[in-house]
Amino acid sequence: MTLKSKGFFKWLLGGVLIVIIIAVGIGYYQLSKIAPIGTGFNAKIACSGVFVSGRDFEEVQTIDLGATASIPFTTRIDKARQTASSTLYGLFKQTAVYRQGLGCTLAVDISVQQLKQQRFSIPKPSPPAVGNAVWPLGEMTSPDLPSEIDEKKLKTAMEFAFVDPDSADPVHTRAVVAVYNGEIVAEKYADTYSKETMLLGWSMTKSVTNALVGILVNQGKLDIYRPAPVPEWKQPDDPRSRITLDQLLRMSSGLKFVEEYESNITSDCNKMLFLEPDMGAFAASMPLAVNPEVRWSYSSGTANIISRIIRQTLGGSEQAYAFIQNQLFDRLGMRHAVIEPDAFGTMVGSSYMYATARDWARVGLLFLNDGVWQDRRILPRGWVAYSTTPTLKAPRGEYGAHFWLNAGTPGRPEDRTFPSLPTDLFYMSGHDGQMVAILPSSNLVIVRLGYTPRSVKTWDEERFLKNFVDAVDSAVPGNIHEDRGQETEDTPAVG
Repeated sequence: MTLKSKGFFKWLLGGVLIVIIIAVGIGYYQLSKIAPIGTGFNAKIACSGVFVSGRDFEEVQTIDLGATASIPFTTRIDKARQTASSTLYGLFKQTAVYRQGLGCTLAVDISVQQLKQQRFSIPKPSPPAVGNAVWPLGEMTSPDLPSEIDEKKLKTAMEFAFVDPDSADPVHTRAVVAVYNGEIVAEKYADTYSKETMLLGWSMTKSVTNALVGILVNQGKLDIYRPAPVPEWKQPDDPRSRITLDQLLRMSSGLKFVEEYESNITSDCNKMLFLEPDMGAFAASMPLAVNPEVRWSYSSGTANIISRIIRQTLGGSEQAYAFIQNQLFDRLGMRHAVIEPDAFGTMVGSSYMYATARDWARVGLLFLNDGVWQDRRILPRGWVAYSTTPTLKAPRGEYGAHFWLNAGTPGRPEDRTFPSLPTDLFYMSGHDGQMVAILPSSNLVIVRLGYTPRSVKTWDEERFLKNFVDAVDSAVPGNIHEDRGQETEDTPAVG
C-alpha cells in the first residue's frame, strides 16, 4: 500500500468513525427523551397492577406493558419492599412505590425512602351500613330479573362483551356490570378477576374529579364561575388569570397541552404522568395557546390543575384524602377505591383511580340519580345538568364538564358519536377501553373495564351498549334533571 493510499484509508476510517459517533450521539439523545417515560410507565403500571389490583406480574407484563414490548426494558417487582422498577440496559431507572391506602406513586425527584416516609393519616373505608343488604347499600344481588328485561337479549349482551373475534388481537374485557333501576342485573368477570379486583379507570378518573368539585361547590368552598385559584396565574397582567374553574372542567381554558400517548411518546401528557413530581404545577406552567373559550381541546393537564385546586382548597394532601374518603367514597359505599397521588401528594385526578367494577357503577348511579344518594343530595341541584350540557366549542356536542356526551352536532343531533344510542347518553371514558355509560332514558348504568387499545378493531363500543339497551324495556320514565333529593336551603343551584 502506498503512502497516498494509506492516507486516504486513514481519512476514510476517520470519517466513518465521526459518522458513527454522531449517529450514536443522536441515538442516545433520542433514547434519553423516550426511555425515562417508558421506564416510568412500566414501573407505575406494574406496581399498581400487582399491589393495587392484586394481579400476577407475568400477566401485567405480557398484556399491560405490551405497548413498550418492542424496547428491551427490564421491569422487576420487589414484593418485600413493595416497589416496581424498570430500566433500559441498566439506565434511566424509574421506581414506583406502593403505600397502603394510597396505591402506587413514581419516585420522581424524591428517593424511594423519602416517598415511603411521606405519610398521610387516611381514614379507612367504613364498613357497610347494612350487613347483608342488596347492592348498592351492600354487596348482595337479587337472583330475579325485573320482568321488563329480556333475559335472552341480556345474556347475548354479556356474551358479546367477552368474545374475542380475533384471537391474535383480543379485546381483553375484564369486567362488566350492568345496573338497571338501581340494581345489578348482569355481572361477569374474566378469569382471575372478580368483584373485588380494583381496576384502573384512566381518564374515567376525571369524572370522579368532577364529583369532588361538585361536593365542594355544594359546601360553598368553590365557585366554578370565578377565576381558578391557581398561584402561578395570580398576577392581573397574566392572561391566564381570567381562566375559570368552569373552563378547566370543560377543557376550554386555552392552555397549551399536547394530549397524545403512543403516537407521541414525549407529549405533554406522557411527560406529566411519568416524569413530573408535581403534575398540577407542570400543567399550570403551560402558556395560553389561545384565549379561553376560543376552542375546545381535551387535556389531562387541566384535570390535574383542578386536583391541585382541590388539595389547596382543603388545606393539604392529608385533608384532601380524608375528604375523598369521607365525602364521596364512604357515602356511596365504595370500599375498594383509591385515587393515587403524585410524588408531591396531589391526587392524579386525570388518570389514576383504581376501583372495583361495582364501585365504578356506584359513581355512575350517583350521576344517573341527579347527584342524590339514598334520598340525600351529594351534588348540587343542577350539577348533573351542568355536567351534561355540551361545551360550546365541542364540535359534535361530545363533551360537557369532565364527561363525554352523545348530544350530537347542534341542530344535527343525528351527527353524534353513537348514532344508534339515545342523545341523553353521557359517559366516563378511559384509555384502552374503560367506560361507565349512563343512559337515563333506559335507567341504565353499564360498566366495562379491560385492556383494549384503539388498534383493536374488533371491539365495537356502540354495539356493546346497544345490546344492553335492547334488553331493557324502552318505555322507562326518567329525567336526569329533576330534583330528586334533599338539599340545604343555602345551597345555590348551579347554572
